[in-house]
Amino acid sequence: MGDTAKTQAPLSAAPFVTREEDGVSALHLVVGGMHCAGCIAKIERAVGALPHVTEARVNLSTGRLRARWSDADAEMPARIAQTVRDLGFTASPFNPQLVAQTEADVERGLMRAMAVAGFAAANIMLLSVAVWSGADMDAATRALMHWVSALIALPAVAYAGQPFYRSALAALRARQMNMDVPISLAVLLATAMSLFQTIMATRHGAAGHVYFDASVSLLFFLLIGRFLDLRTRGRARETVRNLMALRALSATRIGNDGSHHPIATADVMPGMRLAVAAGGRVPVDAIVRRGRSELDASILTGETLPQPVEPGDRVCGGALNLGQPIEVEATAVDEDSLIGEIVRLMEAAEQGRTAYVRLADAVARIYAPAVHLLAFGTFLGWLLLGASGWEPALMNAVAVLIITCPCALGLAAPAAQVAASGRLFRTGVLVKAADGLERIAQTDHVVFDKTGTLTEGRPELVNRNEIEADAFTAALALARHSQHPLSRALVRAAGDNTPPTAQPDDLEEIPGSGLRGTIGGRACRLGRAEWCGVTQLEADDRHGPELWLRQADEPPVKFQFADRLRPEMADVIAGLRKLGLSVELLSGDRASVAAAIASELGIDTWRGDCRPADKVARLHSLREAGRKVLMVGDGLNDAPALAQAHASISPAAAADISQNAADFVLQGETLQAVPETIRVARATRRRVIENFGIAFAYNAIAIPFAVAGFVTPLFAALAMSGSSLIVTLNALRLRLGEKGNGR
Repeated sequence: MGDTAKTQAPLSAAPFVTREEDGVSALHLVVGGMHCAGCIAKIERAVGALPHVTEARVNLSTGRLRARWSDADAEMPARIAQTVRDLGFTASPFNPQLVAQTEADVERGLMRAMAVAGFAAANIMLLSVAVWSGADMDAATRALMHWVSALIALPAVAYAGQPFYRSALAALRARQMNMDVPISLAVLLATAMSLFQTIMATRHGAAGHVYFDASVSLLFFLLIGRFLDLRTRGRARETVRNLMALRALSATRIGNDGSHHPIATADVMPGMRLAVAAGGRVPVDAIVRRGRSELDASILTGETLPQPVEPGDRVCGGALNLGQPIEVEATAVDEDSLIGEIVRLMEAAEQGRTAYVRLADAVARIYAPAVHLLAFGTFLGWLLLGASGWEPALMNAVAVLIITCPCALGLAAPAAQVAASGRLFRTGVLVKAADGLERIAQTDHVVFDKTGTLTEGRPELVNRNEIEADAFTAALALARHSQHPLSRALVRAAGDNTPPTAQPDDLEEIPGSGLRGTIGGRACRLGRAEWCGVTQLEADDRHGPELWLRQADEPPVKFQFADRLRPEMADVIAGLRKLGLSVELLSGDRASVAAAIASELGIDTWRGDCRPADKVARLHSLREAGRKVLMVGDGLNDAPALAQAHASISPAAAADISQNAADFVLQGETLQAVPETIRVARATRRRVIENFGIAFAYNAIAIPFAVAGFVTPLFAALAMSGSSLIVTLNALRLRLGEKGNGR
């Protein structure tokens, strides 16, 4: 890592520095080689100490450093990058394509290392079993077995251990300690001692003990953990990439002479006039200048109904044009657009989040140097006070390094999380965030979105019994010719048993208003209340969206629709309250609709007409008040709120971006698993605490025996594996389930 850092090209500031308000400059770098909270602290302290730097924030999950400074210094980007490299990390300008390629290369390297370590561990273990069980095996055969083990182990240790050796070397160069330092020392010393014992056994015919199996097995299991950690961190990067993919790649520019020219969306500038065809996506945030239509912005706003637009209305990039072609004028592009705002909100939420469990890394910062000093002290003590020479002294020191290897400490949380994840998976819950279980166990307040979460996200006609047959048939005749969601809902309500309807004459669909035509010689309209001549006193959308039918001079007929509540929601909310959590509703839908839903479910706190920033602001205020919020949301506009919340859940029917931003995804058709997830998470927290207790108790008992010389490296490896096994078995209790309220 250090060599790579030294050979990196100097950083050119121009393409990567952005100018913000008040003359502040900002730089985003991709930092490689970070593994724990200690790495974050080192980088933030070093960069933050540079002159004029006002902020240095590192996001471990995305691998990005964001630095801001107030001085117009052209050399500052290079100084920041060099400061990071001097700490033993790599630093390069943020480039999505380069980052994706680097991630893929690192992942492939870890998989190759795992394959080598796994193959070597399995084969060496077979040879070791033969040696252990062969009491009557002669010295020559035993030495041959040791040499075969060495031939397998040496290349495996050299190749598969590289991720740990590089990390340890980088830490030592920066005069720091991390958990990879004692791991590397234990593996290398155990391997070297095993090779030495093999050589001695060959020369003198003595039966020496070797520990090739312990070295390679240790590497194999640690590589599995490193690989899973890498995959988990890719979640935040995937979220932003998929979100940006919603933008149209190309746009149609309208020239001064009215001609149309295709251009890349990246080349669109504010003020350009663009054409948006029917069925196409609005490429950037814009104002409608010509034409009327309806846009589906549900994936951005959470509103289920199409949004009618006319000249002067603002539209957001990514919205789908459902009606007629329109002409728009670009107002905001790239980072200034609504999608750009959502991306910024998500990144800010990710960077503002702190991990719940830092105990292992905090202990490791003290633990690693303490173990080294203890092992060195053991070696010196036995060398100076013992009478058996340097070999027993070194063997005892190696035993101390092996028996104190922090495997049980490292498994304390992951083992419980894996067991809990398996249990939740069987109940239809997919755990996406590594620390999601830890955070959801702390929550005391639940915030629900409405559309697609509390409700089914599919409008249905609820007053058919109040509608005369002739009026229903006339409305159906018009609705069959529209793709509007409410028209589709009316057709669904008719079912398959409705007789054929007459074909309307002079049929026309007016975007943002409705349908009109002539049926049986009578003029008919089906659409918005005001378009059908309905007074404000008659129209009432507090209980959901409406369509109105006007036939000639007859009184208008109302078609009332509702987005039905999920049938299990009353039980879900009761279960959450039984666990001691309060409940709140935040919705991008109209306030009248949100109020009706909240009243039906008995939710006292609710808000409607919420934009993405409004939801994030509300969650921020709850956090400032000391609440730990669980967000349950659907829709793309919920993605920043899902990332901002202390923990988050998204149904499987949600938009892909929302699923990626969430810590948990519900794979089933109901939300019954939400209270169960919290119960399992609280049980997991108890198992984690117990596992930490087991790990510390193991070290408190085992270390004195190792220092006193009562433990050989072989027994040390077995004891270390035994402590890990006990921790794992304790975690597997989660698979059996627990009774109670989960507190």
